[in-house]
Amino acid sequence: MRGQTMSDGAQPFPAHAVHVYEAQALRVRRGVNLRDPIAEAAACEPGDVYRLDPAARALRMMLCPPTDRQPQAAIAEGSAIGAPGDRVDLVSLFTLMTEDGERLELLFARHAASGAGFALPLSPIAPGVDYTLLAATDDFGGLRIGDVLCVSFGAGTMVTLPDGSQRPIETLAPGDRVLTRDHGPQPIRWIGRSTMRAKGGFAPVVITAGTLGNAGDLVVSPHHRVFIYQRGANRVGGTAEILVQAKHLVDGESVLRQEGGFVDYYSLVFDRHEIIYAEGIPAESLMVNEATVGHLPPDLAEEIRARFPGLNQTQHFGTEAGRELLDEAVRAEILGRHRQL
Repeated sequence: MRGQTMSDGAQPFPAHAVHVYEAQALRVRRGVNLRDPIAEAAACEPGDVYRLDPAARALRMMLCPPTDRQPQAAIAEGSAIGAPGDRVDLVSLFTLMTEDGERLELLFARHAASGAGFALPLSPIAPGVDYTLLAATDDFGGLRIGDVLCVSFGAGTMVTLPDGSQRPIETLAPGDRVLTRDHGPQPIRWIGRSTMRAKGGFAPVVITAGTLGNAGDLVVSPHHRVFIYQRGANRVGGTAEILVQAKHLVDGESVLRQEGGFVDYYSLVFDRHEIIYAEGIPAESLMVNEATVGHLPPDLAEEIRARFPGLNQTQHFGTEAGRELLDEAVRAEILGRHRQL
């Protein structure tokens, strides 16, 4: 298992922000462990129903992703939790489900210095909603907390270049120019790679060829957003441009979760958050925000500050369509509309 590194393997990429909740904010509402907070897998009981306290406040945790030289994730500057350099341990992985069948993957992490536990949802968790625990495990198959901090394309993804040709993502290198939807040819500034077990919330989503007009199967991480342009009056979110997480498009037929084995994920970073073309359809690049370089060697910090001014990229314009907007009928309409194009 490898965490994200600069493409030449020399230095780690700057810290990323994740949002976590104190463990006591997520407690059992009904079940065997009534009123107990989320904890290690061994202390939790499948079938128990958890609910996030409506008064709970999401805390920003700044993390330095692990590398071969620093195998544990660590707190970075700017974090609301802990001090720079504090170790953060990934303890347990939970799969929960709402009453309407929406699955939520959640990590339980522990801040080593204080011993405090935190819930790190991998997709938005709603306060006041009941979540039934389906499974809890401390077996991650080598997964590390830094591996879940970004959106990624699967190996083999064909990326469009400025001249219209396509190349597999794993053959690209920093400096190569890629065609973007809004800013024309743009050079890649950084490429990250992670190898992960294709299981649960980390199993890739496969958008089969032709579903959204894609030439071949598009394999992406579940939280990766694809860009969809809507025509006509009946628009999801009331806007022409929407970003949709791949997992929200899964219908079990043309958009599938693919479990089993391992998957190589690649992430691309540009000067801005861009929409590029993967298998011929628009999808986002990795967005760099709330990162810090104060902990890095001065020469590398200077280079990254020059490449990523402000280190605070803003999201590409477009409404993000969450699950509340994408019920079965709307999902079917979006997929059907694009199959006909």
